[in-house]
Amino acid sequence: MYPYIIIGLIATIIGLIGYVPYIWKTFSGKNKPHAFTWLIWSLLLTIGFLAAALKGGGPGTWAVGVPAALELLVFIIAIFKGEKDIDRMDVATLMAALLGIVLWLLTTNPLWAVIIVASVDMIGYIPTIRKAYKKPREESITVYTFSSVSFLVSLFALRAITLTTFLYPLTLFLSNGLFATFVVARRYQLKKRRKRAN
Repeated sequence: MYPYIIIGLIATIIGLIGYVPYIWKTFSGKNKPHAFTWLIWSLLLTIGFLAAALKGGGPGTWAVGVPAALELLVFIIAIFKGEKDIDRMDVATLMAALLGIVLWLLTTNPLWAVIIVASVDMIGYIPTIRKAYKKPREESITVYTFSSVSFLVSLFALRAITLTTFLYPLTLFLSNGLFATFVVARRYQLKKRRKRAN
């Protein structure tokens, strides 16, 4: 049990290192998170944490549980200081996420809950991807990179390795890493375009 606790703590601390500056930059207006995305993520992380914890995920689930609270805080700040451009796709995304939550509540199977949560989490990226495509400088690479590493480390802290406990942190590791890569690539693309224009 002891090594799992240490690894779980390391994963959680890595995640915190990314969230603290992100929350501060959001509060100060430098980052402009999309409130819909962060609402979806905070709800889904809570569901994923509970599903994995109930199946014996142990300390490996800490790296999911702590960000759930932090993402709720980002959502609250984003209401006042985040992205204000809301379109129909954003609303459809939120509705899909809420449908996923309803489906989770209707199922008594933790594996199906995690599959639903992982799928809807990916849908939750849509408003932020749309916004980051237009304004990549308003998104932080740091929080997504540290989150990706945190979820990767958390996989090694899982006491019970099952599809139910493994799937959601694996999805979060991949999605955060891919999104950070997308933001870097988009910034580079716009930088090259500006140079050509000059």
